[in-house]
Amino acid sequence: KKANKENETKSKVVKNENSKSNTEDKSNSRKTTDKSINTNSDVETIALEWPIKGEILKEFSIDKLVYSETLQEWTIHNGIDIKADKSAVVCSADDGMIKSIKNDPRYGLSIIIEHANGLKTVYSNLSTAEFVVEGENVKKGQTIGTVGNSASFEVADDSHLHFEVFKDSEYVDPCIYLK
Repeated sequence: KKANKENETKSKVVKNENSKSNTEDKSNSRKTTDKSINTNSDVETIALEWPIKGEILKEFSIDKLVYSETLQEWTIHNGIDIKADKSAVVCSADDGMIKSIKNDPRYGLSIIIEHANGLKTVYSNLSTAEFVVEGENVKKGQTIGTVGNSASFEVADDSHLHFEVFKDSEYVDPCIYLK
């Protein structure tokens, strides 16, 4: 009987610890949710201009996989693809500074602009970036490049601009800021 009582006591302790753990998990998940809400609290005050006019061919999808015709596999998509003719003009989504112009092995010729409020925008699959230089300050709506077909990861898709937004160094859906 004494052994049974000890086992019952141990069982209750384990249940209580599990219950605490579940409560902590719920508390942590609330914190994460609250953080997400806080991260988006500035959405109303930040309005990015569309870098190019066109329909969205492929949406932002970091939580679920989308099929890539080019790669012939399921993958995430860190930005949006905006349909546009080759050589269509691409404009800066907001005032900022040209952080870099690079030829990315996956996304082709890309321009990265740092903006206020912890935002950074990336314009990829370009054919030219001759309108700007690294370190240059640009204004919202200023021409920065033209659409190309330089993104090896998206070459099977229709002609488009691959556009990404970072908020405090994390990918976010560009559509929440585009007005």
